[in-house]
Amino acid sequence: MKARTRTLIAAALVLGIASGPVVAHAAPAPVRAGVAAPVVSTPPNAAVLERAIAGLGPDHKDATAALVRVGGTSGSWRGSSGVADVRTGRDVVEQGRFRAGSVTKTFTSAVVLQLAAEGAVDLNRPVQEYLPGLLPDTFKPVTVRQLLNYTSGIRPADGPGDTFEDAYAHRFDLDDPHAMIANAVAKGPEFDPGTKQHYLNIDYTILGVLIEKVTGTSYEEALTTRIFKPLGLRHTSLPSRTQTRIPGPHNRGYQGVTRADGTRELVDVTEWGSSREWAAGDLISTTADLERFTTALFAGRVVPKAQLEEMFTVPAVADFTTGAPAELTAGMKKFVLPDGTVVWGKTGGRYGYNTAIGGTRDLSRTLVYSVNSTDAKGQDMNKVAFGIVMAAFAK
Repeated sequence: MKARTRTLIAAALVLGIASGPVVAHAAPAPVRAGVAAPVVSTPPNAAVLERAIAGLGPDHKDATAALVRVGGTSGSWRGSSGVADVRTGRDVVEQGRFRAGSVTKTFTSAVVLQLAAEGAVDLNRPVQEYLPGLLPDTFKPVTVRQLLNYTSGIRPADGPGDTFEDAYAHRFDLDDPHAMIANAVAKGPEFDPGTKQHYLNIDYTILGVLIEKVTGTSYEEALTTRIFKPLGLRHTSLPSRTQTRIPGPHNRGYQGVTRADGTRELVDVTEWGSSREWAAGDLISTTADLERFTTALFAGRVVPKAQLEEMFTVPAVADFTTGAPAELTAGMKKFVLPDGTVVWGKTGGRYGYNTAIGGTRDLSRTLVYSVNSTDAKGQDMNKVAFGIVMAAFAK
């Protein structure tokens, strides 16, 4: 990847969940679904936001649909564009549900931090004491905090392969979290706990098992009773291990695949198994629910403020892959804008769906989006998402 491309992507990732104040204006009347439809109040660059998500559909290279919510104390904007189904051309479902991917980790972290606030979990205590036999003797003590901030040194579990074709062929496989953990730890540690940071799902798979052990209930029930119901997230859920469909109204997801003759095909990836990502990435939600969650979380209404600091604390270690200073926290990521503004958030990607939540800590600006990306697991940031974030947060 060229240096300029890397720079643009990095800038987009920063801007994608951050902003300073924006002045709101009265919104124009909503327009027909399938075209950018702003409502409520709008920042000065609302027209740019509309253009950023206009024209989506089966013939668009990068996305078939997008749902966007820009919020915060400085103003708000809401828009949608594209189609719900490329076969029928049915208009985009503005309140549609989607797979939120690794945004799930923020919810998982929140429950663990709630348990810490209640005294049921000690973040400094080794997970081996809560889950005896989980890690072999080749591992040094791994604390709960080190799982939360990806410094555990535990290697990833083996997957079906590295390509879309591999993943698609195994999309309905049933994966057991305990078997995945056993597979991962059998490889031995990747590094000493607390010395580096490596962003992997396995840490949150273990945290899901920890939640079940400490609460005496299922991971799904723990999130439902502790977060979904108290916040009124009526359209947010965790699918069962055998569930492959997205419940309720939703926009279908697609992966662009190049055929042997060079033409392009959109493969429907809406139906997909829900057992492998589990506590690391199986959440299903809406932009409205995720906006409500983000606002409540930052305001200290989900996790008590003392424990919430874990989500705003980056460990003083280097990234295992790049060697750069760590940026990840307990369930979120820290970004520093060129003007020094610090912002926080989480992105997620499942085939057919790219999602992001986040904002400034003072809630002057928040952003939630779901983009039906045709290459949601690609190396580069989706260009539609790039346009959304640049339009939403340009000063």
